[in-house]
Amino acid sequence: MKGGEEEKAADFANYFCSYASLYHQKQMLTDHRRMQAYHGAIMQNRGLFAGKRVLDVGTGSGILALWCAKAGAAKVFAVEYTDMAKHARKLIEANGASDIVEVIQSSVEALQLDGPVDIIISEWMGYFLLRESMLDSVVRARDRWLAPGGLMFPSHATMYWGLVSDEEDRLAKAAEYLQSTQEWHRFKREMRQYYDCDMNVLEGVYEEEQKGYYILSSFWAELQPDQCVGQGAMIKHFDMHTCTLEDVQGVEETPFRINVEHDCRVSGFAGWFTADFRGTEANPLPVPVLLSTAPDNGYTHWGQQVFYLEVPHWVPRGGAVEGTLALTRQKENIRLYDVGVKHRRHGNSQEPNLGPMQEATYTMP
Repeated sequence: MKGGEEEKAADFANYFCSYASLYHQKQMLTDHRRMQAYHGAIMQNRGLFAGKRVLDVGTGSGILALWCAKAGAAKVFAVEYTDMAKHARKLIEANGASDIVEVIQSSVEALQLDGPVDIIISEWMGYFLLRESMLDSVVRARDRWLAPGGLMFPSHATMYWGLVSDEEDRLAKAAEYLQSTQEWHRFKREMRQYYDCDMNVLEGVYEEEQKGYYILSSFWAELQPDQCVGQGAMIKHFDMHTCTLEDVQGVEETPFRINVEHDCRVSGFAGWFTADFRGTEANPLPVPVLLSTAPDNGYTHWGQQVFYLEVPHWVPRGGAVEGTLALTRQKENIRLYDVGVKHRRHGNSQEPNLGPMQEATYTMP
């Protein structure tokens, strides 16, 4: 293999390995908000599935494909790249749906079907919606296999950006970073003392690496509503029936402003998403369903992605934090993102001054 083929093989190996384990599948299957949303969207709208052809992109354990069969689908193509496909076949057979569900072990890009489908269903969402970039495959499947007037499940997805006040956790991360730098200095002294080796030349690289890990990386969190400040700002909205491959590459620099209702210290930002099952204007779902990963909606395995500030913002009641947000795919791994944030404190009518604009780029590993 050469060039692009080597990169593609490495990408598939890195991304799909975790989804080949039942442990990982169990984590998702025990996320009851996730499960209830998909189950409700299918079973409460079973009339839309009756007699239809369905494509399940990234079927995993096969649970969504099984529900589509139970809702009356005439044929379900359940596509899974990993060896989880073997387990999905067993699950489908054990639940009496093997005459309807065909599990196909293939990438979406190499998939061959005998014709178009009426519905495409997929649980493609990653942390902060876009991480993992599985949406690319869903869009390709839609463009190739969805019949005119067909439906996408979910039909829409929206990214949100909010403020977090949690100085205890922010300071704990800062303390871990400080400890790691202190350990380096101890290591450096020992290398000089015991082995007559000067490590100073690598100190800057080490500090940059550790800062990237402890300070300029996002963290998974299960935030409580009282840790959030103000109302989250909508950053990007996707219509799954019309979005293009170009649309789903990331988020161009997008302005936000989040108002603060009480005096507080803003420790950082958080990102989450919603996924809607509501169909199209021409063919709306009789029973729409919303899946939300917002902090006030309780636990999901997605949680929220938290981005802590090096220096927190003190914001008075009636003030705000404003700036811009951008998500760009990492060159080393296109399924991961760098998150660029420009932000500043905005005062209130009694204290109207603006703070200086700050800028940081976080990795979302």
